[in-house]
Amino acid sequence: MLQKRENPMRSQWHVRTLAGALLLGIVAASSAHAKDHAATFDRVLLLSIDGMHAVDLSNCMHGIEDLGPYCPTLATLAGQGLVYTQASTPRPSDSFPGLLAMVTGGTPRSADIFYDDSYDRVLAPPLNPNNGINNGVTGTPCIPGVPGPGTEVRYDESLDANWDPVSGVALSLDGGGALSPQNMARDPLNGCTPVLPHQLMRVNTIFEVIKHAGGHTAWSDKHRAYDIVNGPSGTGVDDLFTPEINSIVLDVGIPGVTVPDQGSCSPAPDPGVADWTSSFADIKCYDQYKVNAILHEIEGLDSSGTQEAAVPTIFGMNFQAVSVGQKLVEKSINTTGGYLDGLGKPSPALQGEIQFVDRAIGQMLSALEGRGLRDSTLIIISAKHGQSPIDPQLVNKPGDVVTPLLNTNGIPTPQVTTDDVALVWLQDQSQTVTAADVLSAHASDIFLGQVLAGPMIDLLFESPATSARTPDLIVTPNVGTIYSTSGKKIAEHGGFGRDDTNVLLLVSNPAFAPATIPAAVQTTQIAPTILKALGIKPNTLQAVQMEQTAVLPGLGLE
Repeated sequence: MLQKRENPMRSQWHVRTLAGALLLGIVAASSAHAKDHAATFDRVLLLSIDGMHAVDLSNCMHGIEDLGPYCPTLATLAGQGLVYTQASTPRPSDSFPGLLAMVTGGTPRSADIFYDDSYDRVLAPPLNPNNGINNGVTGTPCIPGVPGPGTEVRYDESLDANWDPVSGVALSLDGGGALSPQNMARDPLNGCTPVLPHQLMRVNTIFEVIKHAGGHTAWSDKHRAYDIVNGPSGTGVDDLFTPEINSIVLDVGIPGVTVPDQGSCSPAPDPGVADWTSSFADIKCYDQYKVNAILHEIEGLDSSGTQEAAVPTIFGMNFQAVSVGQKLVEKSINTTGGYLDGLGKPSPALQGEIQFVDRAIGQMLSALEGRGLRDSTLIIISAKHGQSPIDPQLVNKPGDVVTPLLNTNGIPTPQVTTDDVALVWLQDQSQTVTAADVLSAHASDIFLGQVLAGPMIDLLFESPATSARTPDLIVTPNVGTIYSTSGKKIAEHGGFGRDDTNVLLLVSNPAFAPATIPAAVQTTQIAPTILKALGIKPNTLQAVQMEQTAVLPGLGLE
């Protein structure tokens, strides 16, 4: 039976953080020796089309059934680039490990970030007793010098200064203008101070490395909690633009933003919805707001377009429109997104979101060409995660059937995170084998695909016996089963299956001859490829050293 290890290993979070900080300092001090070769490109534009599968790229470039090609921009980029058809995200296939793979070169094994809603056995709950996390034990006293008692750790809108726990959304697009220390987990081994997202990072990021090498860095994403991409230093991104996606949609919408073929975003197209992800039209406004920031940066301005700035050496954003198009049921307009069949033919709503993203990337391409920057810019397009299921006939939404099963069998769970996967942290780690047996014995009741525990977890990640954050068990259900309880979603991500992990990966520049690469690759390989393209040693990234992550093949950079 697996045995729980007590406090001697619980200082590991601080030991590893200190080691990471020391190594980062070494990297900074030796930046003059970090050059690998003459830079092949002057800058890299990195884009994540969240949710977009490799088959989505193929279908939109070439057409499917009676639907002709509908992604002219992506087809143009593929005509000047390499398309990797077997690219996989890390597992779990969530937004945070997915993005960190691209910007660190590592999986949760090195970055130790598992999900946007996670758990840490060493930290203490936030001060705010009303933020609704940690299963009702928020506000638990934090005792300096005493590890624990453990807490839910979220990297989402709940960290915004003006997040409203009643409605579950932030009250403005800027999230109140800051992160809220009151809503952050606290560190007992550091005076019970709140822990910022970037302080939870174990390894450095491409933004830190490129900035140390003299480059200008920028990124745009969906929550203020994406402060995490700053890396352990907290200063990796010069221009971080993070409008809150889970904020209330006010009538005023987003002044100054216009979506081509849709119109002005002020007023908002659908002002009565809960947040920007609740409307097929509103999500385009939200994404266009970030697209405009990229266009400003290409023009030599900051993301707001109000101050002069260098064109970034590394910059980019995530798109949410495709993910929303795959998941959303917008009952007010009687419209359902997702796919029409198991081959990936998109519904009209999803097709519209994909076409919007294609046109938005076309705006970026035109801006680069207009400033004479296209030839010197490497464009990399991938996705933090896929979405499951593609086949609408497989959708099965039982809700969270894992937590009550374990609890009623005398196995308390301080945290279970559910989407189309369940990550389980146990109160008593000595119950791991018992918990796995209970889940397996009720396989049909929970639509079980597989339970990962014990050595099966240890082979993937740092062992939960020694890590403060690794889940004790991971439950992967049958394809199409969604454990989360949201009524408006017909798909989710986070799981280990192909629909979750097989994403598009396109690397483009006019100097490249078009090619299709069928070799299995990982999105972790994006990070060392970016550094290599900029003439910086990939091993400057700590995760690349730890996981021996290789540069993407076929680019002439190996």
